[in-house]
Amino acid sequence: MSNLSRINTSHLARWWRSIDRVTLICVGILIGFGYILMLAASPAVAVRIGASRDMFIFKQVVFLVLAAVIVCATSLLSLRGVRLMGWIGFALALGATFMTLVHGIEIKGARRWIALPMMSVQPSEFLKPFFAVVTAWLLTERRTRPYLPGLLVALGLFALVLLLLKSQPDIGMLSVITTVFLAQLFVDGLSLFLVGAGVASMVAAFIGAYMVFPHVRSRVERFLHPAVGDHYQIDTALRAFGNGGLLGRGPGEGRVKDLLPDAHADFVFAVAGEEFGMLVCLFIIGVFATIVIRTLLKLLRENDPFIAVATAGLVTGFGLQAFVNMGSTLHLIPTKGMTLPFISYGGSSAMSVALTIGLVLALTRNRPNETRFGQFTPAPTPAPRGSS
Repeated sequence: MSNLSRINTSHLARWWRSIDRVTLICVGILIGFGYILMLAASPAVAVRIGASRDMFIFKQVVFLVLAAVIVCATSLLSLRGVRLMGWIGFALALGATFMTLVHGIEIKGARRWIALPMMSVQPSEFLKPFFAVVTAWLLTERRTRPYLPGLLVALGLFALVLLLLKSQPDIGMLSVITTVFLAQLFVDGLSLFLVGAGVASMVAAFIGAYMVFPHVRSRVERFLHPAVGDHYQIDTALRAFGNGGLLGRGPGEGRVKDLLPDAHADFVFAVAGEEFGMLVCLFIIGVFATIVIRTLLKLLRENDPFIAVATAGLVTGFGLQAFVNMGSTLHLIPTKGMTLPFISYGGSSAMSVALTIGLVLALTRNRPNETRFGQFTPAPTPAPRGSS
């Protein structure tokens, strides 16, 4: 790394000195686990659906390489670049999410995907990071621009996103985005009373979803009443954890994983439990926790409100997604089809999470000489010795 020493003033050198390298290493670890667990979990799933054994592996190699490139490229952005990407990305993701209602693929009664050559895309995945950036700008900019009704505009955009996701329907994604928005409002200074009112509204919305959507009611009842309904995937996942024990069966030695229909996607954490054991699962949890807690601790020293609110929203969505996946696999919460960041199979998920982490790294970089608008000002030249 001699070429990136402090006497090197190139853009790449400044990026390397300013980036949160611990978080970057954690991302590399998660991507590594993504490769290893895809090798273990996907062949049996591919054979079961009549495809080539290596189909999911080859695709995921491409997805994770793209994800790594996106993380590094996005982390190079200035604050102005983050805001610009947020607005452009949010507009495109919102339009694409609307298109799913018209030309989307219907799977299990939901229209969330758009078919593309070689893969399908879930546009709502990309709403999460861009929505967090846009609402952070609206909430914080209203202090310097009194004529801008930032809170009202943010609430209007949230209502529009809510309407689109409810129409698909995608209650899980709606829950994540709602939690992200509430976290941003709290960090922005919303009173605890109003935050409590927001949480109460979420509870009321969940009750409404339970009453209106049959698939939500089915998942909640299966969670609350183990004797009701089909528990095949959860029971098999728990068997996989039990079969792995403390140290696991060893790479490629798992057998229960071959019985899991979604071993490569929503239940990949169970594959880690069977083949590598509880200790490795705790290590994976620790890696996710390190990213989330380290980022939140950095925000305690942050003076720019936009950085604080945007980063809080981004890392809340990232951490919540990981918790929902692992919690549902362990039967701690009702099952929800949500991927484990960087580890589960999926192109939309991998690239969306990569954008999220890339934006977090871009926002939390050390910028001693960068202005609010993303431009670098030269450091003051020290006065010569002996001058008055």
